[in-house]
Amino acid sequence: MDQFSNTDIFVFFGYLLIMIGIGIGLSLKKGDGTTQDYFLASKSLPWWAVGGSLIASNISAEQFIGMSGSGYVVGMAIASYELMAAITLVLVAKYFLPIFLKQGIYTMPQFLEQRFDSRVRSGMAVFWVLLFVFVNITSVLYLGALAIETILGVSLIYGIVGLALYAASFSIFGGLKAVVWTDVIQVIVLFFGGLLASYLVLTAMEGSFMGGLSALYEKAPEKFDMILDKSHPEYKNLPGISVLIGGMWIANIYYWGNNQYIIQRALGAKSLQEAQRGTIFAAFVKILLPLIVVIPGIAAFVIGADIAKPDQAYPWVLNNYVTTGFKGLTFAALIAAIGSSLSSMINSTSTIFTLDIYKPLFKQNNASESHLVKVGKIAAAIALLVGCMVAPALGALDQAFQYIQEYTGFISPGVVAIFLFGFFWKKTSANAAFWVVILSIPLSIAMKFGLPNLPFIDRMGITFLLCCALLVVISMMDNKDVDADPKAIHLEKGLFATDMVFNIGAIAVAGILAVIYAVFW
Repeated sequence: MDQFSNTDIFVFFGYLLIMIGIGIGLSLKKGDGTTQDYFLASKSLPWWAVGGSLIASNISAEQFIGMSGSGYVVGMAIASYELMAAITLVLVAKYFLPIFLKQGIYTMPQFLEQRFDSRVRSGMAVFWVLLFVFVNITSVLYLGALAIETILGVSLIYGIVGLALYAASFSIFGGLKAVVWTDVIQVIVLFFGGLLASYLVLTAMEGSFMGGLSALYEKAPEKFDMILDKSHPEYKNLPGISVLIGGMWIANIYYWGNNQYIIQRALGAKSLQEAQRGTIFAAFVKILLPLIVVIPGIAAFVIGADIAKPDQAYPWVLNNYVTTGFKGLTFAALIAAIGSSLSSMINSTSTIFTLDIYKPLFKQNNASESHLVKVGKIAAAIALLVGCMVAPALGALDQAFQYIQEYTGFISPGVVAIFLFGFFWKKTSANAAFWVVILSIPLSIAMKFGLPNLPFIDRMGITFLLCCALLVVISMMDNKDVDADPKAIHLEKGLFATDMVFNIGAIAVAGILAVIYAVFW
C-alpha cells in the first residue's frame, strides 16, 4: 500500500465496510422466505433499479482490467462489445422480455422446459452452472485479485479470498434483493470512479479531458479503428466486419438475452414496462462505457506504460495518475464492479442449481420454500469456494477478456439458436433443441482444432448457422404433419408493442451508434 495515502486507505476501506453493512442489513430484513423473494426480489424492482443492476452486474474486472488490457493491445475496436451490446439491449427489451414475463419464469432453463422438455432444461442447467463457476466467477475473481496485487501489493490468493468474502456478505444471505439494491449504490460509485480515472490520466497528458483525447488520436490513430483490417495482429479476435454482421451478434444476444444473471434483473421488475425502460437506460450507459474501460488502456499504451502484460494497464493508470484522496475512490469503484458482478453470478448460479437441477432431478418438487432457499444459499457458497480454488490457474493468460469471450462462445451459438427458434418458429421440436444442446459444444471444439486460424467470432457465427440447420432438419422430421409443435409459443397481437419513452430511446441509441461507426470506421 506504499502508493496509498492514509486518506485513500480510509476511503477504500470505509466504502467496503459501508457496503458490507448495507448488504448484511438487507440480508437480515424479513421477506426472503420464498423463492420469489430470494431469487426474484419479490418482483418489486423499478426501472432505475433494473437498469442500474444490469450495468453493475455486467461491468466487472472483465471490463476494467480485461477490456483496458485489450484496449492497450488493440484499441477502440474492443469497444464493439460495449457498443453492439447497446443495440442488443434494445432488441432484447422489445422482443425477448415480453415472452419471458408472459411465461412467468424464474430461470432460463425453466423456459426451455416450458417450450421443449425436461431433457433440454436439465442439459442447459448443467452447462450454465459449469460455465458460471469455471469461466465467469473464476475469471472475475482472478482479474480482481490481479488488480489488488498490482495496486496494493497483496498476494493474489489473499485478494481472491478477500473478494469472495466481500461478495458473499450480501449475495449468499440476502438473495437478489440484496444484490440489486447494493448494485444501485455500486453502479454510481463505479461510474464516477471510472470516469475520474479516465479524466485524470487524459488531463495529465494535455491539460484537459478533450485535449487528452485529441492527443491519443493524434499519437495512436490506429487505436481508434473500429473495424480491423486482416493485416492487424488482433484480427483473429476481432475479425473486421464480422463484429457488425457476424458472430458478435451471437455473443451479445446470448449474454443480454439468454444469460440468467442478466435476465434475472428484468424478471424481478414490477412490470414489463419497468423492465423495458430499465433495459433502455442500460443501453445508453453501455454507449458511454468505452470512455471508462477502453480509454485508460489506450492512454497507457501512448504514454509507454512499464507493464509486464496488457491486463496490468488499468492498475498502472490508477497507481500513476489518480491523485491522493481519489485513488481510494477509484479503486473502490473497481472493487464495486467486481463485487456486483460476483454477487450476480453467485445468485444466478444458486438459482439455476436449486430450481433446475436440485428441485426436479432430486425429486424435491414438494420441498418447502424455506428449504429451497436454504439449498440456494449452500449452492452459492460452494460455487464461490470452487471459483476461489480454480482462479489462480488463470495466471498464465495474456488477455483474460478474450479468454472469457472465446470459452463462453462454445455454448452461446446453440443457446441462441434454440431460444430464437423456440420463440419464433412454431415447428421447432424438443428433439431438435435437445440435439443442438448436446452437439453445440463438440461442434465448437471441433472447429477450434480443425480450423485453428478461423477467428473465434467467425467460428461462433458458423456454429450458430450449423445449429440452425440442425434445428430445422430435425424439427421438420418430427413435425412434418403438423403446423406447430404441441408446446409452441403463440404470440398474440400487440405482445411486442412498446410505449413512447421506449421508442424514443431506441431510436436515439441506434442513431448514436450509427454516428460512432460512421466516424471511426
